[in-house]
Amino acid sequence: MTKVWISPEDWHRAGEYFPYRGHRIFFRRSRATPPLAPALLLLHGFPTSSWDWSPLWQRLASQFHVIAPDMLGFGFSAKPIAHDYSILDQANLCEALLLNLGVTEYHILAHDYGDTVAQELLARTHDGAAAALLRSVCFLNGGIFPETHRARLVQRLLLTPFGGVVAKKMNGNRFSRNMAEVFGANTPPSQAELDAMWSMIIENDGAHVMPKLIGYMTERKQYRARWVGALTNAGNDNIPLRLINGADDPVSGRHMAQHYADLVPGADVMLLNGIGHYPQIEAPQEVLRCFFGFHETRAARRLAA
Repeated sequence: MTKVWISPEDWHRAGEYFPYRGHRIFFRRSRATPPLAPALLLLHGFPTSSWDWSPLWQRLASQFHVIAPDMLGFGFSAKPIAHDYSILDQANLCEALLLNLGVTEYHILAHDYGDTVAQELLARTHDGAAAALLRSVCFLNGGIFPETHRARLVQRLLLTPFGGVVAKKMNGNRFSRNMAEVFGANTPPSQAELDAMWSMIIENDGAHVMPKLIGYMTERKQYRARWVGALTNAGNDNIPLRLINGADDPVSGRHMAQHYADLVPGADVMLLNGIGHYPQIEAPQEVLRCFFGFHETRAARRLAA
């Protein structure tokens, strides 16, 4: 089935902004949703944006009230250079957005950097400190465990004292080469997709904040016990989880999925063979099948309990 193409310009025009700590945060939400549709928060990865969810948007919006922010420092949101970026702050941002929209309970579909934000939101639920009731979490590829995250060279360089120099030298061609390497061999990104991703990275002079955003890799080690604990405690907290994993991803593919299966009690893992780090772009129909299957079975049973 042909992927649905939404240009960055159309994505932006269909969105809106809300204020967070004095900054403008871009988000999209579905409007023509069914009455009483459950809320679904989409959390994007590094270094891209909510636009990554565009191939899934129409189908998700047919059953959910979909909410997709560009987190601070990403996409069309503000990218303050002096800001102290952190996963904890991004989780605060997400909770502020939910409260702003009057959402009291919700589900999550997350990818990459967004997986870690989702883990923090899970941890807040376990602590009894969540601002809204989290009903379920579905993860795509990401550094859920710091010990299995195989960071790319450019990520490791951004984390060094020379990160600012690396960011200044980044351009569309270098970005395209690096990004294409994490896709499946038979599901490469089109040049239009790569150009769209790059355009939203450099929006608002965004390349300059990449060395600050990459600090999440250090945070994953610092908060490992809390964030991995959120996964292992989810069953006790009655929050269904599913991992949909592009198995050919060199960053967080089959090896990460196996570690997830080893550590998470009752692990629910769906492997997509031949797919890389961006399943929602490479195989949107397969992701939708796995996601809706999850909600029709485990998540639905949890809500009925």
